[in-house]
Amino acid sequence: MVAPARRLTLIPLVAATYFMVCGGPYGLEELVAKSGYGRTLVLLLLTPLIWSLPTALMVGELSGAIPEEGGYYAWVRRALGPFWGFQEAWLSLVASVFDMAIYPTLFACYLGRLFPSVATGWPATLLGVGMIAICAAWNVRGSRAVGLASLVMTFLLLAPFVLLVLISASHHAVTPPPVASSGWLAAILVAMWNFMGWDNASTVAGEVENPQRTYPLAMLITVCLVAATYILPVLACRRAGLDAHDWETGAWVDAATAIGGRALGIAVVLGGIVCAVGMFNALVMSYSRVPHALAVDGFLPKFVTRLHPKSGAPWVAILLCAVAYASSLGLGFDRLVELDVLLYGLSLLLEFVALVALRLREPALPRRFRVPGGLVGAIAVGVAPMTLLVIALIQGRTERAGAIPTLLLGGILISLGPPLYFLGSRFKRPVIAARGRLH
Repeated sequence: MVAPARRLTLIPLVAATYFMVCGGPYGLEELVAKSGYGRTLVLLLLTPLIWSLPTALMVGELSGAIPEEGGYYAWVRRALGPFWGFQEAWLSLVASVFDMAIYPTLFACYLGRLFPSVATGWPATLLGVGMIAICAAWNVRGSRAVGLASLVMTFLLLAPFVLLVLISASHHAVTPPPVASSGWLAAILVAMWNFMGWDNASTVAGEVENPQRTYPLAMLITVCLVAATYILPVLACRRAGLDAHDWETGAWVDAATAIGGRALGIAVVLGGIVCAVGMFNALVMSYSRVPHALAVDGFLPKFVTRLHPKSGAPWVAILLCAVAYASSLGLGFDRLVELDVLLYGLSLLLEFVALVALRLREPALPRRFRVPGGLVGAIAVGVAPMTLLVIALIQGRTERAGAIPTLLLGGILISLGPPLYFLGSRFKRPVIAARGRLH
């Protein structure tokens, strides 16, 4: 087993979860541009309540009750059987390919604020590949190394925004120009993406110290931290009277320069680089445990189960994920967000179903934390997030992923899950030993 000194404790887990979900205000630029300050602030207040908090409560109960490596895959497999467990893993892994392509793009975008020649074209692609390679190597060192790095990077990326908020608060308020909103549906989709990923920390449950206590507490602390770090900087820019029409990816640099001068703008650029690396790094840790768990169950070749002899990290799974993420570089932001929300939302639906199924099938399962309200509460907690998912599907009907409508492309990817399961079951490698955790 991994020695206790190598395990994730509460604060590093909060930091890693923060990067899996948020990584600072970076990424809100599209929301402000689409909606203006008023509607953005409404969405940033409501989305944590109807999307993040219910999901965090579900994750808190299931992570504490079933602290197995593979997280959400293990929950759904136990509650609904191996077929649905495989679908959960498939949806999550496919969603991760689209999700993870966003962060190297952000990395190149913010570095381009200092060196414009690297922001587009082949230099941006090379930067993205280099970032992916560094994060893969970092993850091979183990989950504790990723968690501690996330803690340091959280302080580094948030420091400029703390200064931005304080400087803005010390000046007189200025009314910003009004913005013609592009509509609620498009804005809700971006808001959902900015608050996604609460279940990602569950996949390293076998490497967390006292997971029954640590997970619920980490989820609640992170919900509050994410909400604060989104809302306060947007309020500061609104108070400074900055024009929302000028917002685009990377606009935090202009906002910081306008409020606090060039030095603060450069600090925000550096924070954006830290954000992209920190989010990608933490998510590689999360997603790589899913193919490892599938390999342990016999659905993937045995070599995917190999662990690093010193860190215990699933190094083969990490490398396979890194190659997949590098292959998706170059897709547009809106297209990536739409596909990511659709696929992630369906995997989240299976997790909420698993929560209810386990309450019915295993009422005596030890649960240090429970979603309040008994069985009714377990059912009700998933209603609001799934309602938002339906809204995302409505938006996806009219959007296109290249030549194919987003909803159709998503449907094609989803439909591949069942045949892949039956194909994998036919050639499945026998699992002689009981399924173990990552040691």
